[in-house]
Amino acid sequence: MVHNAEAEKKLAAQEAVRFIRDGQVVGLGTGSTAWHAIMAIGEMVNQGLHIKAVPTSQQTKTLAASLHIPLVDINTIDAIDITIDGADEFTSDLKLIKGGGGALLREKIVASITKQEIIIADSSKKVDVLGKFKLPLEVVPFAAGYVLNQLLLKHGKGKIRMAAGTPFITDQGNYIVDADFGLITDPDFLADELNKTVGIVEHGLFIDLAAVVIMGKVDTVKTYHRR
Repeated sequence: MVHNAEAEKKLAAQEAVRFIRDGQVVGLGTGSTAWHAIMAIGEMVNQGLHIKAVPTSQQTKTLAASLHIPLVDINTIDAIDITIDGADEFTSDLKLIKGGGGALLREKIVASITKQEIIIADSSKKVDVLGKFKLPLEVVPFAAGYVLNQLLLKHGKGKIRMAAGTPFITDQGNYIVDADFGLITDPDFLADELNKTVGIVEHGLFIDLAAVVIMGKVDTVKTYHRR
């Protein structure tokens, strides 16, 4: 059977929004998979669901506002009850690569104060070992050259992400460097190394943050829980 990524994303999103309860603060992810969840949440709000939402990007904020989803400033809350977001890759032990959409810093901040982070994905995102997808790094522009050199010393390489011939700029005014380390057999070690690199604001390795991954698979869903 032909893999239909959009249909699988929608199935996963429809399953994920069932976790949302009236009165909750809900984190809204960024990207093509999260879009399906936001659209479903907009319909639920239209039908009477009362929530407050925290968007992970300006793009998501604009979409949520157009659907009349009530938004709240993240700095006015202590915690988020549930966040639904996508991933570029995930393993069965819920280690992720995120940031393909360029919102990884805000996505990680939201995930870090979320009680239940739910990741939705189509079946192509499931891997045995992370690293086929390039690892996004959010980098201070002033330090971009230094960071690229440091990646070489860590047996990796990187390129500044471009958009229309100029560096892609995140909502926080930073660059995205797409880094290649080959297959990442020890993501915990690499995350620690990147955390110690001056100029990297945040990296796209999401470890011990997701509670559940819901994966669309043909015409059904498969759920993975954090061990």
